[in-house]
Amino acid sequence: MNKKRYILLALILLTLCQGMTAKNKTVQKVYMYGFSASFQDSVVYFTDIQELENVPVAERTDFLYGRDSYSNQLRDYFTGKNQPFRTCVVSYAFDRKHIEKKYLKMKSKYTKKGNFDVRYLKTDEFKFNKVEPAQVVEQDVPETPKDAKKGKKKKKDRS
Repeated sequence: MNKKRYILLALILLTLCQGMTAKNKTVQKVYMYGFSASFQDSVVYFTDIQELENVPVAERTDFLYGRDSYSNQLRDYFTGKNQPFRTCVVSYAFDRKHIEKKYLKMKSKYTKKGNFDVRYLKTDEFKFNKVEPAQVVEQDVPETPKDAKKGKKKKKDRS
């Protein structure tokens, strides 16, 4: 009887652990655009709305996998154009109408006041590449010696 309880408990724990792991799903189409600005000048850039197919997203949250990699692609493009200190942002949606609404709202923020020089990057100038999920590789990390702190003296409490 006791053995059956342990087996049942082990099965329950196993199924719970499997349910907690992050899973990715693939969506057919994702629409995205990029935006780039710099604190050093008044020029802002918008990319065209681009369509990416078979892109992995997080199953529960529908967050785009590797969002930072897409903005890094845009940043690397500007670094290659001798504009290394630009802040790049990527916005995405699963519906074309939704991303167009986001695009127009962001664009209107920079065109209404007239303080910015708005420029556009066409798809033939810059195109996002699909980011594949990286395989998790465990590496042996050397332990840091704890003896390094021995030489430091503690400050006296003056209260």
